[in-house]
Amino acid sequence: MAYNAQLGRVGIWAAALRMDDAARRPQVEEAAAELEELGYRALWIGGSPSPDMAHQLLAATSRATVGTSILSIWQHAAPEVAARHAQLTEEYGGRFLLGLGVSHAEAHSGHTLDHPLANRPYSAMRSYLDVLDNAPRPVPAAGRALAALGPKMLRLAAERSLGALPYLVTPEHTAEARDILGADPVLAPELKVVLLPSGGDRARAYATARDYLSFYLGLANYRNSLLRLGFAESDLADGGSDRLIEAVYAIGDAEAIRARVDAFFDSGADHVALQVVTPGIGTDLPREEWRTLAEAMPLDG
Repeated sequence: MAYNAQLGRVGIWAAALRMDDAARRPQVEEAAAELEELGYRALWIGGSPSPDMAHQLLAATSRATVGTSILSIWQHAAPEVAARHAQLTEEYGGRFLLGLGVSHAEAHSGHTLDHPLANRPYSAMRSYLDVLDNAPRPVPAAGRALAALGPKMLRLAAERSLGALPYLVTPEHTAEARDILGADPVLAPELKVVLLPSGGDRARAYATARDYLSFYLGLANYRNSLLRLGFAESDLADGGSDRLIEAVYAIGDAEAIRARVDAFFDSGADHVALQVVTPGIGTDLPREEWRTLAEAMPLDG
């Protein structure tokens, strides 16, 4: 495990950090500024955000790295992304990290059906990286990272980017990913969190976790990844078994969350991106939970 000053040890992953709704923009800007003040060095925008959304978050902060986690290669043309990356890098001194992924054909079929590499995501990513490399102002390998789950994409992340941004994984996956990546590339898994105070309703916490997880269990890439990790089809039914929930979530108080984060570090992660899951996830800005976690996390490296 290496310390990456650009990312720090722990960051925040949230689709609610998107600013595609102008009415929410002041709230998101205020929340982003507070996250930076709390000590989170990396803010990850979920849900295939555009570089323009990253620009808005960069403008609202002064020190934090802002990453896309992830920008779907099916939705954003590589020449345009390369040009925008160069502009953001020039304006914000390298605080923008371009997280790229092949995303899900199920979720973006309108963008992928006519793509010549629609059924070859690995080849599509290689081709996309080639365009970024050969743009008039190339995106350097250190300025991008890949959403990688399987061995081939992990090796590509090691060869042609800063590292890997695995989503919906376990410490066991992290250990396997570290073996594939080698020692130097950054490994920054996402971890879903449901904060549960002492004496809280654990059944309700599991229901919140299961309700959100059910979406991802309908996507082939995550199902296949979980099956490779040893889960059974029965674990993937009805929003996930308790065994699965306990493996891919951290549920409990701040100390319990910290223990789960440490398990990822012990398995080879350099950085962990925490996604606080609430009943209103996607629009909620769970600022109280972010404050609570900041007190328990190793934010200063």
